Amino acid sequence: MSIPEPLDRLVRCLARLPGVGRRSAERMALHMVGDRGGLLREMAEALKDAAERVGICSLCGGVTAAGEDPCRLCSSPTRDGSLLCVVEDATDIVVVEKSGAFRGRYHALGGKLSPMQGYGPDDIRLKDLLARVEREGIKEVILALSTDVEGDATAGFIADMLRGRPVRVSRIAFGLPAGSGLVYADPVTLSRAFKGRTDETR
Repeated sequence: MSIPEPLDRLVRCLARLPGVGRRSAERMALHMVGDRGGLLREMAEALKDAAERVGICSLCGGVTAAGEDPCRLCSSPTRDGSLLCVVEDATDIVVVEKSGAFRGRYHALGGKLSPMQGYGPDDIRLKDLLARVEREGIKEVILALSTDVEGDATAGFIADMLRGRPVRVSRIAFGLPAGSGLVYADPVTLSRAFKGRTDETR
């Protein structure tokens, strides 16, 4: 069945979102245009509002209100400026912030090294990271990157890039999720959990 060009364009746009395939995009688009409650119009207004009033922080790469650059996290005097958490993208900053586990500053790379997808060192914000470490007196860079091959490669590249500089480079520990048991853990997760074990006698 052929669909009208405007609907097809909506489907193509939705399919470009992370984790959304063509079929899911078609279901979403058809639901939006068929919804009599005005979802499509409301979404169009929300997208226009976000385009006009949300921006990207030039310092950390996270989201910020338009006209608020650097963002509140970067300009807050209550954050520990000696700690810099490196993440892949802006959504990771939101996730870490929700946990309340980190009170330093952030640096979103905007991706990770992936030769297969054509992402090299010049395609992500590595030069900006190096400049911040040298300019801001960072004492520790904490790598909070994914545990896949590309994440590991990116973490290794950053560690090599910062070697010889007066900054500690660490990586967050990866282990078992809360409420889970050993039977559900894969070998890589278990291995990392043992390596990142903590001393309970203190």
